[in-house]
Amino acid sequence: MTIQLHCFGESGNAYKAALALQFSGLDWEPVYVDFFNGATRARDYRDTLNNMGEVPVMVDGPVKLTQSGVIQQYVSEQSGKFGGTTPEDAREVMRWMFWDNHKLSSQAGMTRFLMNFLPEAKRPSEVIAFAQGRLKAAYDVLNTHLEGRDWIVGDSPTNADLSCCGYLYYPEPFGFIRGDWPHIDAWLTRLSQQPGWKHPYDLMPGSPADRV
Repeated sequence: MTIQLHCFGESGNAYKAALALQFSGLDWEPVYVDFFNGATRARDYRDTLNNMGEVPVMVDGPVKLTQSGVIQQYVSEQSGKFGGTTPEDAREVMRWMFWDNHKLSSQAGMTRFLMNFLPEAKRPSEVIAFAQGRLKAAYDVLNTHLEGRDWIVGDSPTNADLSCCGYLYYPEPFGFIRGDWPHIDAWLTRLSQQPGWKHPYDLMPGSPADRV
């Protein structure tokens, strides 16, 4: 049975789950969620897919999961990939995933939304500046960790990599310039050279160009 991932291209959190599925070799397909026209706020969506009103949502037969990290864990269980090869590595993978969700992706997703998807007159400059300061600190942590390493944990891509990269391939400005962070830049290049890799706007349906 084909796994369905309810998602849309602009969602970095959905990209984490989509990239895990893409690299896993499992049979899957994206199902477009029209987020910007209110699909996730609709009662039917909340009643049948996700009462939190979010993407991604993964459906694999009777199994329905929400939250990108949980979906990534499920992909690891099904494929035997990305979870770390030892108990120590598995804990380190989780440590970086929790860090990403709190320090990196949460700030990047919000800042990118405020800077690009709100009308210009409604963009809160002080909030954006504060979030960019927090992001700079997170980039520094990740960049320093990646010095001398190919991957965040171990010697192959794990869910730590697939989580932390979630927003860093997007072209819209939100305070991340790859060239400013050489070890992050090299890591993103390595990840994009993995078989099956696709940019989020190619891997999932929906992009800002579709709404122009």
